[in-house]
Amino acid sequence: MELLTLEHFSGCVNEPFATRLDDVSLEFVLVEARPLGNGATHPVRQPFSLLFRNTAAVVFPQKIYPMHHPRVGEVGIFLVPIAYEKAGFLYQAVFN
Repeated sequence: MELLTLEHFSGCVNEPFATRLDDVSLEFVLVEARPLGNGATHPVRQPFSLLFRNTAAVVFPQKIYPMHHPRVGEVGIFLVPIAYEKAGFLYQAVFN
């Protein structure tokens, strides 16, 4: 499998990623994709962060979710709930 980079996700902001949890279909919308760090180059990949929003009334546990997007394909993303806003819960994934 190809190493995921920020470029894989930067064109997918405001688009849904589909997953399943206990046989229930869920949708997480990518609301932010940004680089991390001081801009120094890294030998493997530049660290980056993704923020997803889910509008369910409950918070989902931190875990690896098998996410699907038409352009990115099927990838396992470790999501951590980090905040609640009026529009739903925010989840972060950090790639370093």
